[in-house]
Amino acid sequence: MAQPSQLEMRRPHLDGIPAIPLPAGHAIRAYRRGDEAAWAAIMNECIGSNWTAERCRQSLTSKPQFEPEGLFFAACGGQPVGTACAWRNTVEEQNVGYVHMVGVLRAHRGKRLGWAVTVEVLSHLRRRGFSEARLLTDDWRLSAIRSYLGVGFDPLLTHETHPERWKKVYEQLGVNS
Repeated sequence: MAQPSQLEMRRPHLDGIPAIPLPAGHAIRAYRRGDEAAWAAIMNECIGSNWTAERCRQSLTSKPQFEPEGLFFAACGGQPVGTACAWRNTVEEQNVGYVHMVGVLRAHRGKRLGWAVTVEVLSHLRRRGFSEARLLTDDWRLSAIRSYLGVGFDPLLTHETHPERWKKVYEQLGVNS
């Protein structure tokens, strides 16, 4: 059987969201019209390739689930260097929110900016009345998984390959499952 492309994680409640201090010169802000090119640049370095401002509009900002106040950027000197988005699988969804499209430019990694934008999304979901958060990630995104664990996410075993894959992830991270 083919391995599913992504692992899943769940934060079963939105209580006790931790505060993540930002390094000097950094701030968190919500989406502004015209941010699509900056978002695409982050995606090209973190998520895949061939992201453009137009693809951002097609895949994200033009979708009915998109909320401008739920797309966050970590900025350094006013320039977006990291991002995460609050998402729902359907417009009608009111219970389960997703932390979606998390990424930080290489030059700005190691400053807990991924943690910070993830916390902003969790706080946004809580303000909107969602009761839990989920996300999809990849086995090799160890730094991201460490941050997700740090803000209260746990593995969600939705496929027969997940227990063994999570065991390997925990071994690589040097943490107990």
